[in-house]
Amino acid sequence: MVLALGVTVTGEKVLLGFVQTGTENEQVCAAFLRDLVERGLGYEQGLLCVIDGSKGFRKAVASVFGPQAVVQRCQWHKRENVVAYLPKGQQAPWRCKLQAAYERPSYAEAKAALLRCRQELRLLNESAVASLDEGFEETLTLHRLGVFGTLGTSLKTTNCLESINALVGQRTAKVNRWTNSAQKQRWLAAALLDIEPPLRRIRGYRSLPLLRPALQAEIHGKEVTAQHRAA
Repeated sequence: MVLALGVTVTGEKVLLGFVQTGTENEQVCAAFLRDLVERGLGYEQGLLCVIDGSKGFRKAVASVFGPQAVVQRCQWHKRENVVAYLPKGQQAPWRCKLQAAYERPSYAEAKAALLRCRQELRLLNESAVASLDEGFEETLTLHRLGVFGTLGTSLKTTNCLESINALVGQRTAKVNRWTNSAQKQRWLAAALLDIEPPLRRIRGYRSLPLLRPALQAEIHGKEVTAQHRAA
């Protein structure tokens, strides 16, 4: 089950929907996102999409939302993907190094710190470097938008959604025999309806009004660059 969670401009969490699928490929994920748009999800003024490293989901975001989507790649997933290439004895210190780099307050500082980590990693494991390079800039989106200091705690990772997955697990884990798809979907829908009302607003929600103009400036910059390339 793949879930989509929305956050309003005042910080409330809204469960947008789910899809049952065996794989997060572009075709399935794009159909899921188009269904959300048909049901009223607006993105014309810009949308920040916080996602993990799924290539299929990333392609779906681009195909459905186009340039109006600005992607923040989950820093936790990226860090764990990188350290997975290292021997177990080196994973903990490198986890701390990468975390410290991502916690730098400005885009320039965070990027410089990550590039220093990259230089060190090249001596240890080129595969880890390739993992760090993949989606590098998208892990720094909140920094580049200038809102990492206020919204980074909530939006730098997919933790908001992961916590909901854990709450779903608490409500479904004791079911050990799922007879059909309809039963699975009814249980998940019932669990989500139970979970949503008491959800707290995200941390830093008072700074969310700053996100929209930052997104629009980012989108406008991309459009200008695309026009220059076309010319």
